[in-house]
Amino acid sequence: MSEVNGRDTVLASRGLTKEVSSPEGPLTIVSGVDLEVRRGESVAVVGESGAGKSTLLALLAGLDLPSAGEAWLDGIDLTTLDEDGRAELRARRVGFVFQSFHLVPSLTAVENVMLPLELAGDRGAREAAGAVLDRVGLARRLHHYPRQLSGGERQRVAIARAFVGQPLILFADEPTGNLDAVTGKRIADLLFSLNAEQGATLILVTHDQSLASRCDRVVRLDEGRVA
Repeated sequence: MSEVNGRDTVLASRGLTKEVSSPEGPLTIVSGVDLEVRRGESVAVVGESGAGKSTLLALLAGLDLPSAGEAWLDGIDLTTLDEDGRAELRARRVGFVFQSFHLVPSLTAVENVMLPLELAGDRGAREAAGAVLDRVGLARRLHHYPRQLSGGERQRVAIARAFVGQPLILFADEPTGNLDAVTGKRIADLLFSLNAEQGATLILVTHDQSLASRCDRVVRLDEGRVA
C-alpha cells in the first residue's frame, strides 16, 4: 500500500462497508468502497443526500469503524487500532473542517486554534495559532469568542485550527454548507489556497458541484457505492 503510479498513497480502502441497525432490519450506508488517494491530491466526494458521503469520510478518518473491509491512513490499517490509537494517529496526521464549525464556545478564537497543538504538547502553540489566524485574516479577532463571530469568521477559525498542525490529510465535510454564496466562495478560496501552500491531501465532501470541480478528482457515491 505504498505506491500508486509512482506516488505515495496516503489514504486507501478495500471493500469498505458500514451497516447499521434499523427498525426494518440491517441498513447498508457504505457498501464495498475501494479507494486510493495519492499524497497532495484533492478528491471531492459527491452524491445525493443520504448517499453515505459523511459516513465514508468518518470511516476513512478513523472516526468510525467499518462493518467489513479495511481502511489505511498513511499506511496504517485503521481497523487494527483501538479508539485511543486512532485518536493519536488523527492528532498527528489529520485536520478537520466541518459544516457546523465544531468550535469550543468557551474558548476564544486563538484558544480554539491552539487546542490541537496543546493536546500534542507543542510549547509554541499560541505563537503558531496567532500566525495562522493572521493568515486567514483574523488577526483582530484573536480574543473573540465564537458567539461574537460571524459564520464566515467562525469557519475561518475552524480552517485555521485544521491547518495549524500542518496535517498530512485534511477532511472537509460540507465546509461551505452553512454559509451564503459569497462567504462560501471566500471560504473555499481560502481552503484551497492554504491546502496548496501546505501540500496536504484534501478529501472534500460537498453537494456543491462548483466546489467539487476545483478538486483533482471527483468520486460519486450512489446509495453507498462508488458510481
